[in-house]
Amino acid sequence: MAEEGSVGIVQTQQYTFAEPPYELELDCGRALGPITLAYETYGSLNADKSNAVLIVHALSGDAHAAGIHNTTDRKPGWWDNMIGPGKGFDTDKYFVICSNVIGGCQGSTGPWSINPKTGKPYGLSFPIITIGDMVRAQRQLIEHLGIAKLLCVAGGSMGGMQTLEWMTRYPEMLQSAIVIASAPLLSAQGIAFDAVGRHAIQADPSFHNGDYYETGEQPVQGLSIARMLAHITYLSDESMRIKFGRALRSESEYRYDFSSEFSVETYLDYQGEQFVNRFDANSYLYITKAINYYDVAAPYGSLDNAMARTRGKTMVLSYSSDWLYPPYQSQEIVNALTRQRKDVTYCNIQSDYGHDAFLLEVDVMKKIIGGFLQHVRHEDRKTRGIAHDVDSEAEFGPPSSASQSIYEGHRVDYEMIVDLVDEGSRVLDIGCGDGELLDQLIERKGVDGAGMELAQGNIVSCVRRGISVVQADIDKGLPTLPDQSYDYVILSMTLQVIKKPDYVLQEMLRVGKKCIVSFPNFGFWKVRAKTLAMGRAPVTRNLPYAWWVSPNRHVLSIKDFREYCAERSIRIERELPLNRKGLVWTARMWPNMLADEAVFVIAKR
Repeated sequence: MAEEGSVGIVQTQQYTFAEPPYELELDCGRALGPITLAYETYGSLNADKSNAVLIVHALSGDAHAAGIHNTTDRKPGWWDNMIGPGKGFDTDKYFVICSNVIGGCQGSTGPWSINPKTGKPYGLSFPIITIGDMVRAQRQLIEHLGIAKLLCVAGGSMGGMQTLEWMTRYPEMLQSAIVIASAPLLSAQGIAFDAVGRHAIQADPSFHNGDYYETGEQPVQGLSIARMLAHITYLSDESMRIKFGRALRSESEYRYDFSSEFSVETYLDYQGEQFVNRFDANSYLYITKAINYYDVAAPYGSLDNAMARTRGKTMVLSYSSDWLYPPYQSQEIVNALTRQRKDVTYCNIQSDYGHDAFLLEVDVMKKIIGGFLQHVRHEDRKTRGIAHDVDSEAEFGPPSSASQSIYEGHRVDYEMIVDLVDEGSRVLDIGCGDGELLDQLIERKGVDGAGMELAQGNIVSCVRRGISVVQADIDKGLPTLPDQSYDYVILSMTLQVIKKPDYVLQEMLRVGKKCIVSFPNFGFWKVRAKTLAMGRAPVTRNLPYAWWVSPNRHVLSIKDFREYCAERSIRIERELPLNRKGLVWTARMWPNMLADEAVFVIAKR
C-alpha cells in the first residue's frame, strides 16, 4: 500500500537497443545485442528537460526504486524513503529515472535472458560485463528519453561506482553527481567476500555450471549462503549487538545441536530465503565480478587524472561504521577532486548501521541531498529560494570543540572580514561553522567560496545554504590542498581551540596567498581584571565558557600573535582590534588592553 509522500503506483518499462548488427561493444572484447533495459520513472520531465536525475542501484537493487506496482504490494521500491514528493529526491521538482543494470535479473538483459542465437538462456555463455558496460547501456536509455544533460547521477555502493564512471566517462552529460558509501575500487577484503559468495553458488549441486534454468532446480542453498555472507558485511558490529546481541530465537536454553538457535542466525536464514525468491544466482556471479574489476583510475593512470575529467558539482557521502566501503576510501575521492580544484562537498555521516546506512539514515540524507540538489538546480543564488536555516547539532551529531560557536549573537569580526576580501576572490573558510560568513562573502563579494568543517550538523547547514564544504579535522585537513590554491584562507574565532595552531597557520600560509585570522584577545582588560580581582578563570562575551566545558586550548593575546608572526617571518598586512561595537578609537588606542578580539591579515614574508 502506498504511504504518504509516495509516488504511488508505478509501472516498469522496457527499452531495447543494440539490435544486430549494431551490438554494444563490451570491455571484455565481445559484443552484446539486442539489449533490453528495465526502468522506472517518477515525477515529470520539465519543458527544457533540465530536471532529470538518474538513480543507479547497488548489487541487489533493481529498477523499482520507489512506489508500488499494485495495491497488494507489501513493500515499496528499495529507496522509497528517499524518492517521492517532499523527499530527498523530490518528485515534485525532479524527473527521477532508475534502470536495472545489464547483467541483472529484474527485466534487463542478463544471463537469465534468451540468447537469440541458441533459443536458450545464456547462462554462463553470457559475456562478462563491467561497470563501464552498465553505464554505456544507461547512456543509451538517457538518450532514448531525449535528455541531453542530467541534473544529477546518484547512487550508493555499486551505484556509487556507476556514478564515478558517469563522472569520468561522460562528464559533459552531468551537472552534478552524488557518490554514496562507495569507493574508487573495491578493497582486497571486499573482493574476498565476493569470491567466497561466488564459490558457495558454484559449489551448489544444483548449479549445473550455470545451466540450471531448465532443470527446475535452482542453486538455492549456494545463493542463500552468498546472501547471508554479504549481508553481514552490510551491517556493523554495533548494529548487530543492538539488534540481536546473543539472544536466542525462542528457547531459554541451548539445544546443543547445529540448528539456528541465536536470533542473528535466524535473521540471516530469513535474508537468504527472501533473496533467492527474487534474484538469479548467475546474475550474482556477474555483478559481483563487475564490482571486483572496477577501478575508476585505471583508464587514466591515476585517481587525480580521473577526477580531473569531472565537471560540475560533486557530493560524496560516507558512513562512520561502514567497514565494507570505509570512509577513508570516500576521502580518497574527495582529496583527488580537491587537488584538481573541483567543486566538492563531503560528509561522513555518523551512524551505527554500517554499509546499510545509506538506505536507513533518512533524516540527515533528506536534508543534505535535498539541499544539494536545490542549489545545483538554481546556480544563481538570487533565484535559489531555499531557507538558510541552521540545523541543530543535537539532531545531526555532537559538536566538535573546534567548531563550537565562541559566542552567540552578532559577529563583529564577520563585518571586518567581508570588507577585507576582494571581489570575486577564491576563498576557503576553515572551521566555517554553519556557513554564515561564507554566505555573506558569496552574496556581497561574489567570491568562489568553500568551507572546511568537522561537525556534521554544520555540514548540513552549509549544504542547505548552497555552500560547498568538506568535512575534515582542521588539524590534519589542509595537506590535501595545493599550494597557493586560494586567494584567501580564513580562520575565524577558531585559532584558540585547535590542537596544533602553529601547524595550521603554516598550512594556511602555504595554501592561501593571504590569510585572515580572528581570535579573542586574552589580554583584554576585563579578562585581566576578573583574573586579578577574583583569582578565577574569566568568563566574558568572547570567552563565555566555564573552565570545565571550555573548548579553548590556547591562551593568546594580540601581543602574543604579533610576536608569533615576527618569530615565523610572517608579514602582518592589516591588524584590526575590535570590541563589541567594531573598529572604534578606544580599541585602536591600546589594542592589547582595550580590544576584546582582533582580525589579522597575514601573508608569507
